[in-house]
Amino acid sequence: MRKCAIIVGAGSLALAACGDTDDASTEAMPDTVEMPAEEALEPVDEEPVADTEVAGPPPAPEPTAPDPVTTEQAADAAADVAAAAAAAAAAAEAAGDPGEDPPPPPPQ
Repeated sequence: MRKCAIIVGAGSLALAACGDTDDASTEAMPDTVEMPAEEALEPVDEEPVADTEVAGPPPAPEPTAPDPVTTEQAADAAADVAAAAAAAAAAAEAAGDPGEDPPPPPPQ
């Protein structure tokens, strides 16, 4: 029990040593509350200067509509792939290759 009292006493002294000496009852003086803003109240004689490092206006966005020629080429390529897949499926079926099991019918 004596050791506990010694440890508590030492801890209290250590905390007291870390404290600040400012007292809350000290009056706040006007010069310590806020720094004077005399510079902000003086009139400005200088003119604004243009920033030379800034680029001009942002570039206009590219049109978002697809190119009709590219769209037609993509559609033709997709049709060719679909035809090739259908031909491969027909050839596999004609060869008697069962391939994957057919999906089960949906539940009713």
